[in-house]
Amino acid sequence: MKEDFLQQLYQNHLNAQECPSPESVITVFQKILNIIFPEFSNSNYASFDDFKKNYQSIQLDIHELLKKNACDASDPISTAEKIFNSLPGIKSILDLDVTAIFDGDPAAKSKVEVIKTYPGFYAIVAHRIAHEFHRHNLTLIPRIISEHAHNKTGIDIHPGAIIGRYFCIDHGTGVVIGETTIIGAYVKIYQGVTLGAVSVRKEDAKTKRHPTIEDKVVIYSGATILGGKTIVGEGSIIGGNVWLTNSVAPNSRLTYSEAINKTQIIDSKI
Repeated sequence: MKEDFLQQLYQNHLNAQECPSPESVITVFQKILNIIFPEFSNSNYASFDDFKKNYQSIQLDIHELLKKNACDASDPISTAEKIFNSLPGIKSILDLDVTAIFDGDPAAKSKVEVIKTYPGFYAIVAHRIAHEFHRHNLTLIPRIISEHAHNKTGIDIHPGAIIGRYFCIDHGTGVVIGETTIIGAYVKIYQGVTLGAVSVRKEDAKTKRHPTIEDKVVIYSGATILGGKTIVGEGSIIGGNVWLTNSVAPNSRLTYSEAINKTQIIDSKI
């Protein structure tokens, strides 16, 4: 075995120690999840003070992650405090997401069932938390959280996506929501929906590449909506298997056949 190869591997390990491991990130994520939703927790607290101490320790856990050089946090203490202080707001909006999924699915018998068993809710929880890290110009930690949820649920939401309150993902398998997607409030999407980019050129990295979905839109299974200039107007319904690269007006009802005809008309004008 070559000595220089071992030296290189050793150096790689030293460098890697400057980054939080996926396991350490997911441990903190899981601790946040357990504290804000007891449905995920196995902990029994002897007193309120015991619970309070456990909750407050999350700020230190976040700070420990941010101290790693690769996190790009210019002020780990301040950033950790801001992320920690965002937890009440995240919990409030997640409570609305639970309600959205419960109200939108006749098969749901209780909100506890939604929290404990629905992959769509788990993916939304991960996104809300990952997005908060992303808002502070962090990259590695939120991507680890989002990819953990992707692996667990089959739902791929980039932490940069902006998603409004009362969001519902039903079933969820195969859903993809790109980095620059903007989703309004009271939106519901089904399995296999892609909110993606028309192109994946590296030079477009800093542009808006993914669609905007306005309030109260429903997108049915298998629909693909692409492009940073594509806007789905408020109150619209996008049918299953629709392929959409152009904006639609508010309160539109677009089926697969209508989308095909619209594309053909646009193509004929090019």
